[in-house]
Amino acid sequence: MNDALFLSNEVGAALLAGSPVVALESTLITHGFPYPANVETALAMEDAIRAEGAIPATIAVMDGRIKIGLSRDEIETLAGLGQAGVRKCSRRDLPIAVGLGQHGATTVAGTMIVAHMAGIPVFATGGIGGVHRGHPEDISADLIELGRTPIAVVCAGAKSILDLPLTLEVLETQGVPVLGYGTDTLPAFYSRSSGLPIDQRVDTPQQAASVIAARDRLGLGHGVLITVPVPEADALPVDEAEMAIAQATHEADAAGIHGKDVTPFVLGRVLELTSGRSQHANIAALVNNARVAAQIAGALAG
Repeated sequence: MNDALFLSNEVGAALLAGSPVVALESTLITHGFPYPANVETALAMEDAIRAEGAIPATIAVMDGRIKIGLSRDEIETLAGLGQAGVRKCSRRDLPIAVGLGQHGATTVAGTMIVAHMAGIPVFATGGIGGVHRGHPEDISADLIELGRTPIAVVCAGAKSILDLPLTLEVLETQGVPVLGYGTDTLPAFYSRSSGLPIDQRVDTPQQAASVIAARDRLGLGHGVLITVPVPEADALPVDEAEMAIAQATHEADAAGIHGKDVTPFVLGRVLELTSGRSQHANIAALVNNARVAAQIAGALAG
């Protein structure tokens, strides 16, 4: 165990016992949703994991200490600090936050790194980053991390505001298998399908766990992406989602917004253009992904 990590008693005991544990990111608390939806969503994901017999491990940097398994008070603290008081931590940011004693919220990439350090093999999130529309040189660190960190990431696909075909191309280049959980096509975050093919369909937690275990037996050092469609009752119609995304992306280009500022701007505009329905779909996907991740972690532990 890396001595820079500080595990909660619950998470530490579960890992020692070989019980299933699911890692959770913290950027949704600080950068993803406004208060109180951020706290409610984080706790709903933890509850969904516990309901399946696994232990949630929400990860963040608090005063330079990488904490694995946040308390309710720590989640509330992060929510209160928000974007202004918390560094968004991917690989490049972790040594800065730790070295300078800062607060940090882990992204998909940052959470993968820390989960792997702690020996947690499964991580649940909403949508991963990818290649930005119209800017093929702008590639999320999430994709590169998936190519070099052996964690199973359970998500609703890449955020549909991105260029999904190019995102799949980068994942292929990085050697990352993309599984569809109960689906033959890549989910589109807010919507159930993008129409794009995935590498393999799996229909049970045991099948997903078998792929993860085989990767480890083969000594392959990459992630496995397990994509789960948003529950049908909560999904946005593809045409409605695409219309809002296209308009928001056009507005971002027209305003000269680029780099790391594109995603929060486009997500915010899509929220407005869909009258909040995109956030409802996002939260439903997050909770559902947490539930599926706990089932897979249980199958893997078994």
